[in-house]
Amino acid sequence: IRRIVRFVSAQEKVDVVDILSARRPHWIVLPRQIAYYLARKLTLKSLPEIGRHVGARDHTTILHSVRKIDFLRSCDPILDEKLNRYTEMLRGPNV
Repeated sequence: IRRIVRFVSAQEKVDVVDILSARRPHWIVLPRQIAYYLARKLTLKSLPEIGRHVGARDHTTILHSVRKIDFLRSCDPILDEKLNRYTEMLRGPNV
């Protein structure tokens, strides 16, 4: 999960500290939700486990983020392509 957070941080040009913080400016929220989404999709960790690893978030926060990103993917082909690319990169050996 930490690897995913670091990866999203680098790709989205947002500090890891900001992703893990409680701050909610729009430029942090989407990368944070992307990190939660990828952690859920690419690991076998439960929602509470992911929440504990990403700044003591409640499992409902992670669930909300996953559902929101699923919805946004269906509406935004650019975001969908970005997430497909991130998934491929995270599954590959070069991260």
